[in-house]
Amino acid sequence: MKKKSRTFLDRHFEALQLATAVAFLLLVGLYASLTGASGTGLGQGAVWLLIVAAAVGAYMAMNIGANDVANNMGPAVGSGAMTMGWAIVVAAVFEALGAIVAGGDVVGTIKGGIIDPADIADPTLFAWVMFSALLAGALWLNLATALGAPVSTTHSIIGAVMGAGIAAGGWGLVNWSTIGAIVASWVISPLAGALMAAAFLYVIKRSVTYRTEKTEAAARVVPILIALMVWSYTTYMLLKGVNQVVKIDFVVAVIAGLLFSVLVWALVRGPIARAALRQDNSKDGVNQLFMWPLVCSAALLSFAHGANDVANAVGPLAAIYEAVKAGAIATKAGTPMWIMVLGALGLSVGLALYGAKLIRTVGKEITELDQMRAYSIAMAATVTVIVASQLGMPVSTTHISIGAVFGVGFLRELLKVNYAKMEATVRAGHQGADREEVEAYMQRFEAAEVQEKKRMLAEMKQRAKVRGLDGAVFAKDERKAFKKAYKKEIVKRSVVMRIVAAWIVTVPATAVLAALLFHLVAAVLG
Repeated sequence: MKKKSRTFLDRHFEALQLATAVAFLLLVGLYASLTGASGTGLGQGAVWLLIVAAAVGAYMAMNIGANDVANNMGPAVGSGAMTMGWAIVVAAVFEALGAIVAGGDVVGTIKGGIIDPADIADPTLFAWVMFSALLAGALWLNLATALGAPVSTTHSIIGAVMGAGIAAGGWGLVNWSTIGAIVASWVISPLAGALMAAAFLYVIKRSVTYRTEKTEAAARVVPILIALMVWSYTTYMLLKGVNQVVKIDFVVAVIAGLLFSVLVWALVRGPIARAALRQDNSKDGVNQLFMWPLVCSAALLSFAHGANDVANAVGPLAAIYEAVKAGAIATKAGTPMWIMVLGALGLSVGLALYGAKLIRTVGKEITELDQMRAYSIAMAATVTVIVASQLGMPVSTTHISIGAVFGVGFLRELLKVNYAKMEATVRAGHQGADREEVEAYMQRFEAAEVQEKKRMLAEMKQRAKVRGLDGAVFAKDERKAFKKAYKKEIVKRSVVMRIVAAWIVTVPATAVLAALLFHLVAAVLG
């Protein structure tokens, strides 16, 4: 009975979600008819194109909110730093603020130089190309969200613009070198994020959690880690958020971030040290010190995401608006405030209605996260994006963030396997001893610092040799330990394969879908 009742409630909640989304899109269309197309002298067909395009732009923004925001909020929710409800509220507010305040007065509509608009002479044809691309990107993101796969919204709109452009003007319209760089980023982005996150987590483990006195180590190290986060996030916000309004040089942004981080370090060093010494001398106690930094980082990332990725929805819409109102094709179009607000509201509505699924996937389904792991993921995403953007590498923020989650998970597996091998060595050195003696030694081994562990392992190997155990016996025990540890599958392989598959097919899938939609539109319009 409870199962039936729960299913009944789920169905009604899904119906309410759908009804709310449809109502929002209808209101957008109505507002566009009153504001965007009023008093323009446009023909009836152009008015309807603008109205429908506004609704599709809002639909795209909703799907960006539902899919892409999980990259910022997933680790914070998965680690327990924020509840799902608070994450959705904070992200919705800061996404909207970022889109409106720092979204920029000018939005590049031809993403990444994918097609050359000069090869499309007719503004109406160009408008339909952008419309087909916008709808195709939105439909693909909707499908990816339903399947629980976080994909790149930028790659979605790039593939869609490419496909619609080919359908309208042929293969020669496409900048294939740019497409090649995007394909290369499928490998570069997640690998860079994974390596960076694993490196951050390993440094934290070596400097804090592998110490005997964890709280004392945390009192020294955590303020430095927070200062590093402030440095990277301040630089990131200046380059990716504020830079949309006021142009800021990279060196200036880095220096400003460094100065602010030093100030923060001076302010938090004492309070963090006192808070650390009040915590339990355990990993859980240290984790508590990362709570508020993670909350702040999630909010700031949402602001920067709203400032940047809203262009994936309103950029093509701005191009359509320019084409139908001015009868001109612009690679960059001044974006009216009502279109920016539309994009901001779409991000927030999509996140509020459907964002929980992808937040749960990123935060809980790939691998188990705690606050230290979430910190490593956040730092990896920010630093990698900053470095890659300055090197001119076309990386995806989504791929970097999810790759960072992969990196943390696979590092945990590697450490688990190594620990299982060490445990096998300890038990081999205690062959014939009482069980209580072995367990007591294992407890001392777990509590020991790295150098002491090495000494204890050497002692156990020597004892095993004295007892007549050779290398073959050790190798057999280590293989058993490896298989036992590996079977635990700390990183869920099925989820990883689902996400990677979605990444690989995003550009070709949206390209084909956009081309089909363009041909359908062309057939309907005659």
